Amino acid sequence: MIRVLRVQPESIAAELGLTPGTELLSVDGRPLEDFLDWEFLTADEAFELEAKLPDGEHVVFEIEREGGEAMGVELEPPNVRRCANRCEFCFIEGLPKGLRKPLYIRDDDYRLSFAYGNFATLSNLKEKDVARILEYRLSPLYVSVHATPWEARKVLLNNPRVPNIVEQLTRLTAGGIQFHGQMVVVPGLNDGAVLEQSLADLWAFGDACLSVALVPVGVTQFSHLYTGRSMDREAARGLLEVVGRWAARAEAERGAPWVYGSDELYLLADVPLPAAEHYRDFAQIENGVGAVTSLRGRIAEGASTLPRLDGRRIGVVTGTAMAPLLPELLDRLSATTGARFELIPTTNSLFGPTVTTAGLLVGADIARALEGRADLDLALIPAETINDAGVFLDDVSFIALRETLPMPVYPSYDFIDVLSQEEPIGASVGSGA
Repeated sequence: MIRVLRVQPESIAAELGLTPGTELLSVDGRPLEDFLDWEFLTADEAFELEAKLPDGEHVVFEIEREGGEAMGVELEPPNVRRCANRCEFCFIEGLPKGLRKPLYIRDDDYRLSFAYGNFATLSNLKEKDVARILEYRLSPLYVSVHATPWEARKVLLNNPRVPNIVEQLTRLTAGGIQFHGQMVVVPGLNDGAVLEQSLADLWAFGDACLSVALVPVGVTQFSHLYTGRSMDREAARGLLEVVGRWAARAEAERGAPWVYGSDELYLLADVPLPAAEHYRDFAQIENGVGAVTSLRGRIAEGASTLPRLDGRRIGVVTGTAMAPLLPELLDRLSATTGARFELIPTTNSLFGPTVTTAGLLVGADIARALEGRADLDLALIPAETINDAGVFLDDVSFIALRETLPMPVYPSYDFIDVLSQEEPIGASVGSGA
């Protein structure tokens, strides 16, 4: 059973009399379990919908529509399938106490893997889940492989009952499912021979395995479960050697690199990032693979379209990982706009100095970086630091924080999005994007 959250005005659902709180029970007699059933079972132009209205009345609708017209229904969020593993490197295990409750949800949901590109270990799949993946052809999936050797994977996931991932992927790919894989690499656990075997096993899936990303393990000052070694420069360079060797083979035999190192891996190794061509369609950009290169490309493309901002003083808050890469980009923006950019590298006060990603800075970090800076006409902060509700990880509201600072503050993904605005930048204190 699923429930209606909102109904779009003048939609089919509105004409039927569906309202928020309506329970959607079945389509053509088949029970509705979640949003996947709703999306797939209502894809036909004609079907029978059984529903239970908020007043308790059961209704059966005979629905006919033309040209795939949308039903106009937004469903209540599904219950998220929780993770049964206790990975030492799990970021949620490295969160401090006292944050928002949703941040502690360890999702491991194949449905979100298909719908949103969330990585899932597939360790909690039941037989009916496999059947649904195959029936609905939920492809591609995003799979946290970490290691294919079964015993090594049990150790990494801290779960002696974890299924054999090679057997799972063999069954899914035989049914036409493709997947992107990721391996969070922990020195001493899944590097070396385990990594080589894992890549060989994934390579054997052929076109079904679309890409593999190697991501260095990252721990916070609260990572109480982690007992392994941290990723250092030497280890990162060793992993990039593996990436380069396998990518060269993939280029020669399949025409694309196939295996990629995350941006963080290159930064740790102090090795230049590849050009945009290396990443092809940036399939794992949400996993930190090619994000910096994509940013460089967007700035190169959009810089010439920016207005003149002569004399404006613009502060740019970032994490310590990105700080060495930004001066070159800010110099380019300065030459184009006439503005003066000041880079403000900021250490993460919540997770500790080992967490260097700009997107994980919290409200307290932004406040510390910008308070008292009346010399700035405006400031840009990473848009990834706030969620859709405009709240930082430490539960600070962006709007509330913005009002305490002496300059307008704008969340930005690539600088171009803010600097290209038609309204004069920095015209009113407290304004935001």
